[in-house]
Amino acid sequence: MRMTGLAPLALALSLAMTPQTRAEPVNSGVPGMIFDHDVPVTMTDGVQLRVNIYRPEKAGRYPVLMLMGPYGKDTSMADAPAYRTSWAKLIAKFPDLCKASSCRYIRFEAPDPERWVANGYIVIHADVRGAGASPGVLDPFSPRETEDYATLVTWAAHRPWSSGKVGLIGTSFQAINQYQVAALHPEGLAAILPWEGAFDQYREIAYYGGILNPAWEFWWTHQVVTNQNGNGETPLIDSISGGRDTGTPLLAGVLKQNRVDPVEAFARHPFDDAYYHQRTPDGREITVPMLDVANWTDWSTAGYFAAASPQKWLRIQAGDHLTPFYSEEALALQKRFFDHFLKGVDNGWENEPRVAVQVRRPDGAAWRYATTWPLPHTQGERWYLDAATGSMAATSQAPAPTDKSYPGLGEGLTFTSAPFDREVEFTGPIGVRLWVSASTADMDIFAAVRLIDPQGRDVTFMGNSDPNVPLGLGYLRVSHRATDPARSTAFSAFHPHLASEPMTPGQLYPVDVEFTEPTSIVAPKGYRLALTVQGKDFGYGPGANTVHARDYELPNSSNSGLFFAAHPNRDPAVFGGTDTIATGGEHASYLLLPRIGPRP
Repeated sequence: MRMTGLAPLALALSLAMTPQTRAEPVNSGVPGMIFDHDVPVTMTDGVQLRVNIYRPEKAGRYPVLMLMGPYGKDTSMADAPAYRTSWAKLIAKFPDLCKASSCRYIRFEAPDPERWVANGYIVIHADVRGAGASPGVLDPFSPRETEDYATLVTWAAHRPWSSGKVGLIGTSFQAINQYQVAALHPEGLAAILPWEGAFDQYREIAYYGGILNPAWEFWWTHQVVTNQNGNGETPLIDSISGGRDTGTPLLAGVLKQNRVDPVEAFARHPFDDAYYHQRTPDGREITVPMLDVANWTDWSTAGYFAAASPQKWLRIQAGDHLTPFYSEEALALQKRFFDHFLKGVDNGWENEPRVAVQVRRPDGAAWRYATTWPLPHTQGERWYLDAATGSMAATSQAPAPTDKSYPGLGEGLTFTSAPFDREVEFTGPIGVRLWVSASTADMDIFAAVRLIDPQGRDVTFMGNSDPNVPLGLGYLRVSHRATDPARSTAFSAFHPHLASEPMTPGQLYPVDVEFTEPTSIVAPKGYRLALTVQGKDFGYGPGANTVHARDYELPNSSNSGLFFAAHPNRDPAVFGGTDTIATGGEHASYLLLPRIGPRP
């Protein structure tokens, strides 16, 4: 995804050189910090977006950290209805957070500007077009929105208080759009730090294995539309002025015309077509220095692999989607990265290991450092499934042929290993190859890789917004089973998702389940692994026989967080038949695990 032609770039540069319209400074209440509120910045089509600027009181030219999002640059995380649970978790995890800062300027999934201004940075937080104080059509991740971001970067690089170097920071939405704008090469962009952001708009956001992801409906209605510019019924309060956070109220019909519902757009685009191509950047165009932070149970390594940046680092951590970003350890890491690339500080960052992963155990997690990802000495280990016994084993050959069936929209089959006779580690990408058939023209596969302790309990881990998740989750709509060998790896088959190929009832097909996140576990002696394959979302209900690992301890974690949604509206006539998994012989089905170190 890239601007074409010289006109948009030339216009952006011309706008960047135009003096900004003055905004009345607001008393920040923070010694040494100037706060310019609601500064208008003109885009290439004449629309003026609004930004907040936090900068040192001492005169000088400082590097800029920027983010642009839909959640409200003036919406306090502590007070907004959609974020109160997240704020409660954050304060429970870090009770001293507001001792190092007043916390009055912390916004959802955004850095605390007080902590950066005190260290010689300017922080600019923009409302995306159509959100908060910025007018226009709200169209998340659209080319228009990305062009706006590029204009803002160039504008910031040319301000009299700017050193000319701009870095991007933020989590989730405000990490996703870092990849997008970096591919446009805006003048002044010097480094990016996408923290747990998706890269592939089709495979990581809209569809999982070709199955529509319904969770975005909650996100859209509860977090984004509530902050749409002109929403006069918003519950959000401008923490600066005390009024509405969304500007002058607009009529309901105008509001609807001024937004593009991504969930409706996803449904209209079931295949990886131009809609997603416009929103997924060309990784070959991402060349700036990058620190990519991923998570075992969240958006992960796709951006790292895609980016052509010669100076890129990968960090895969445990934890939920929000709180790790605000830890003192994370802040120190972020500052070291930006100090080096935005200030030119010789702080040893170039010697930082290119890969850091937080290896999980049932009783904790520890950092490991490496030069490459997947880790050196990673071996693909096949665990062959046996439908006759419900077992799986890392043998040299598949078991005798057999098969077993289950209801297409219900509980499925579980294959369990024998207890380990020694400690073993699996860290890296996961693959699952299955031979399947259905009595209907299609089937959906929901797969879960699980860890079972000696007492027979599922060991669960901290997830994105669910505090109890297994080691890994994979998905595939079998009509999307086609793969592209040229883009596949030894562990992960690449599905183009360009067309639907119906199944012939009763015919067996080899399929590769799509896992978008890697995994990590050191399994102690006596523990077992299990693979569950079924026709509905995997989850742990009330009263499930589980025990939580200590990979990331989070107080108040009984609440599942922002959202979780099962996959509804699947036609029983198409997906509700009898599904069958064949194992052994010519139809060997297996779980492919990333074994670290020698085989037992």
